[in-house]
Amino acid sequence: MYPEIREDEFARETLERYSGSSASEFQSNLLLTNFPRYVDYFANSRQVKVKEGSMFKVAHDPKDQISILDFKIGSPAAALVVDLCSFLPIKASLLLGMCGGLRRRYQVGEYLVPIASIRGEGTSDFYFPPEVPALSNFLMQKAVTEVLEQHRTQYHIGITYTTNMRFWEFNETFKNMLKSTKAQGIEMECATLFAASYKRKFTLGALLLISDLPLNYGGVKTRKSSELVFDNYMPDHIEKGVQIIKVARSMQAHHVKGAYHRNIGM
Repeated sequence: MYPEIREDEFARETLERYSGSSASEFQSNLLLTNFPRYVDYFANSRQVKVKEGSMFKVAHDPKDQISILDFKIGSPAAALVVDLCSFLPIKASLLLGMCGGLRRRYQVGEYLVPIASIRGEGTSDFYFPPEVPALSNFLMQKAVTEVLEQHRTQYHIGITYTTNMRFWEFNETFKNMLKSTKAQGIEMECATLFAASYKRKFTLGALLLISDLPLNYGGVKTRKSSELVFDNYMPDHIEKGVQIIKVARSMQAHHVKGAYHRNIGM
C-alpha cells in the first residue's frame, strides 16, 4: 500500500515532476503558453534559467515575480496545469496563446481577447454541466484591454470555439458547424482553462495572437507561415503579457472587481 498523501501535496509533487522545478521557485504571477520558444525568449531576455521536466518547460523571474510555463497543446493539458498550479499562491495568470481568426477582415498578427469560449472540447464537462458558460476572469480581461489601449494596439474582442480536433481544416461538416457558432476564433484550450480556473478560483485570462486565417483561401497555418509569426510577433506578445500581469497586480492591490479574495489577502 502506498502511504496516504494530501491533495495539495500530490499537486505540488506532480508539478515538480512535470516541470523539473521546485514548487517554491514558482512566482506569484504566471504566464501560460503552448510554445517552448516563448519560455526560451522569456528566459533569455531576463537572463534566467530554463527548467524542463517530463511534460512542462518553465522559467522564473524573481525580479518581476513572474513565472512562465509551457504546458504543451490541448484541453487535457490545460486542465492539468490549472489543477496543479491552483495549489500555489499565484495571484494572477494569463494565457499567451494563438488562435485561428474566423473573420475575413482579421489580419495575422492582430490580437483577440476572448471574453468567453464555446465548450466544444469535452474536458470542461468534468468541472461543470454543459449549460455553465466558460468565461474569462473579468479583472484579467480588463487588464488585457487596458494595456492594449495604452499601446493603441489593434485587437478584437469576442468568443472562441475550443476544440479537441486539431486536424479539422479539411473537414467540411466541422467547418460548417464552426461557422454557425459565430465564434471569432478557434483554439484548443481556452474553454478548459476558463472553466477549470473558475472551479478552482484561479484568476486567469487570455491574450490570443491571431496566427492564421483558416477559413480564408490559402489561410491555413504552414511551417513557413508559423515561423514568420514567431519571428515577427512573439516578442511583443510576451512583453505585453508581462505588462498585463503588472497591471492586474496593481488592480488586485486596489481591490478592483473580479479578484478572488485569496488573491488580495482576504
